[in-house]
Amino acid sequence: MTPGDLRSGAEGGAASLDFSKASLARLSDALLGGHDHYEVDREAMRRLLAIAPGARTMAKEHRDWLVRAVRFLAGKRGIGQFLDLGSGMPTAENTHQVAQRYNPDAQVVYVDNDPVVQVHGRALLEENYLTHVTGADLTKPAETLADPVVREHLDFTEPVALILTSIVHHIDDYDRAKRIVSEYAAALAPGSYLLLTHNFDPEEDSPRQELARLLETSFQGTGLGSVHRSREQITSFFEGLELLRPGLVYLHEWWPDGPRIHPLSELNFLTLGGVARKV
Repeated sequence: MTPGDLRSGAEGGAASLDFSKASLARLSDALLGGHDHYEVDREAMRRLLAIAPGARTMAKEHRDWLVRAVRFLAGKRGIGQFLDLGSGMPTAENTHQVAQRYNPDAQVVYVDNDPVVQVHGRALLEENYLTHVTGADLTKPAETLADPVVREHLDFTEPVALILTSIVHHIDDYDRAKRIVSEYAAALAPGSYLLLTHNFDPEEDSPRQELARLLETSFQGTGLGSVHRSREQITSFFEGLELLRPGLVYLHEWWPDGPRIHPLSELNFLTLGGVARKV
């Protein structure tokens, strides 16, 4: 799903194809070294890398965080249902690959209203009967939760892992963003989990805050814009849930796999992530 769709609250179903504008899903694919993107997306990537040279590494950092979190829930907590909202373009180590590696019976539903994501996703998952793609509008929780694909393959009377990685900060109205997340959390059964990452505003006069402002202003109005929020605001998205250790932290601090290979960049300190359980 693109940020423009998130802000406008476009009608449910697939968004119209428009290859004259960069897509968030295709930009992410380009950063991760995928092949499902176009020149307009690569131009957006070059603009981003000129501002934040660590963007490629940070995209991989995000993917690695998701892998660790899904692996933990499928392998250690026995979660067998995953709802990945704003899932983006299929790439290496997708949610279903990780979940089904540790829980072969895990059901996974991807939600993304980018039509290119849907086409690629359905083609790749044609023979995986436990994994499905739908084009619901995630900014409308009631409609998304009632989507035929979601209802057919996920049982909300049982625990579900709800994934909102790098998506809520594209909803620029804080109250609206909080309401959307709360509606999803309310629909989850006890024992479910929320996985969420979000752009972080360090709220201090520092080069990091300057970079956060530059990223916001540089992509404002492009359909790729996002907002950075305070720790307090990001924490509020987990309201009523029990944050697992180590809490809401920088992604590289959330149960890392061994010593770091790549040096940290300023971008590493502009994202927070957490996993919380509904009790």
